[in-house]
Amino acid sequence: MIGYIIGIILVVVILLILASCIKIVPQAQALVVERLGGYQGTWSVGLHFKLPFIDRVAKRVILKEQVVDFAPQPVITKDNVTMRIDTVVFFQITDPKLFAYGVENPIMAIENLTATTLRNIIGELELDQTLTSREIINTKMRTSLDAATDPWGIKVNRVELKNIIPPAAIQDAMEKQMKAERERREAILRAEGEKKSTILVAEGKKESAILDAEADKEAAILRAEAEKERMIREAEGQAAAILKVQQANADGLRFLKEASIDDAVLQLKALDAFMKASDGKATKIIIPSEIQGLAGLATSMAELLKKDEPAEK
Repeated sequence: MIGYIIGIILVVVILLILASCIKIVPQAQALVVERLGGYQGTWSVGLHFKLPFIDRVAKRVILKEQVVDFAPQPVITKDNVTMRIDTVVFFQITDPKLFAYGVENPIMAIENLTATTLRNIIGELELDQTLTSREIINTKMRTSLDAATDPWGIKVNRVELKNIIPPAAIQDAMEKQMKAERERREAILRAEGEKKSTILVAEGKKESAILDAEADKEAAILRAEAEKERMIREAEGQAAAILKVQQANADGLRFLKEASIDDAVLQLKALDAFMKASDGKATKIIIPSEIQGLAGLATSMAELLKKDEPAEK
């Protein structure tokens, strides 16, 4: 009975030992295996078997990109301003063997290396350059850390300055400077706006004056054209009237000629013309001798007509 129990225990132990010898490596991981204390190999993704009591897994390595946020480090600028800067480092393990045997504590080594590199770079810059040259600082730190961590099987992909914390007095001075700069820009913008407004008003008045002058000019031209048209129409009317008068005179003369009137009628017409010429205004009228006899005849006829008027009534 005791032998049966011992046999079962031995079988269970053997199964446990065999199970421990089977290793499955997941994606983005690697196992560093040692045999009798020495480096035996690196297992990648898949199923692997190791010898019991001889092989052992020395280190499990994560191959994904990792992020480490380091606490703020005190640094001194070239113009002796002390500030605190915290950094963020993005790195990836490229060689599990070098990572396992290259340095005792890789994360602590990267942190110390980051602090010293940051002090060296900031020590060459002044305060204003430090605040405005983050990209330059990031590039220099990444290049320096990547070269220093290469023997450890680590590749530094990116380094970022997370926060730059200057002293309180410097912060107050910077805030006052920024406030003064904002006020200066506001005054400049206001002055430029007033200047543009004045220019626009002047241009508007100028354009208005030009438009008024053009309108007055056009009105004067229209008035002149209207006056010209009126004078032309008046001249045309007078010309037409003169033409009508001359036409009437010509028609009258033609009528008299066609009627074959005698000299007595012509002399009466001449006498009528002299009477119209005097119009009651002339004090003396000289009548030709050939018309005087006819005038006397006309007077006698007029008197006879007056005598006959009562009889007719």
